[in-house]
Amino acid sequence: MSPRAPHKTGTNALYTEAERARRDATIWTTVQGVLAPAQFLVFLVSLALVLRFLLTGDGYQAATLSILVKTGFLYLIMITGAIWEKVVFGQWLFAPAFFWEDVFSFAVIALHTAYLWALLTGALAPAGLMVLALAAYAAYVINAGQFLLKLRAARLQSGAPA
Repeated sequence: MSPRAPHKTGTNALYTEAERARRDATIWTTVQGVLAPAQFLVFLVSLALVLRFLLTGDGYQAATLSILVKTGFLYLIMITGAIWEKVVFGQWLFAPAFFWEDVFSFAVIALHTAYLWALLTGALAPAGLMVLALAAYAAYVINAGQFLLKLRAARLQSGAPA
C-alpha cells in the first residue's frame, strides 16, 4: 500500500498527519531549508559570471568554477532531498506529493551533467558550454518555482501565513 493512501478520502492535503510529524521531526528538513537558499545564492553569482563571459569574453575560469560549484550544490540537494523523501514519505524519490518536482529535477540534473560531460570531453567550445549552463539554469529556475509552490501549499495546509 502506498504511504499516500490516506489521501484517498477526497482531501488534497500535501501531507498526512504522520508525514507532517516526520517532516517536522527530521533534521533533513532543516538541511533542505539551508541548502535551497544557499544553492540559489550560488546560482545568482554563477549566472552573473556566465552572462559576463558571454557578453564580454572575460572571466571564463570564474564562470566555469561557479558552474561547478552550482552543480555540486545541485547534486548535494538532490541526495539530501532523496533522504528527506525517504524519511517523510517512505520512498527515496517520486513520492506522489513531489512526483512532478522530482521528474523535472532529473531534467535539471541531466542538463548540469551534460555540461560536466561537455566540459570534461571538450565537446563544446567555451561559449557553447555557457549556453548549455544557461539552459541548465533555466530548468533550475522552473524547478525551484515548483518547489516554492509546494512550500506555499504546505504553509497554507498548516494554516501558517504564506
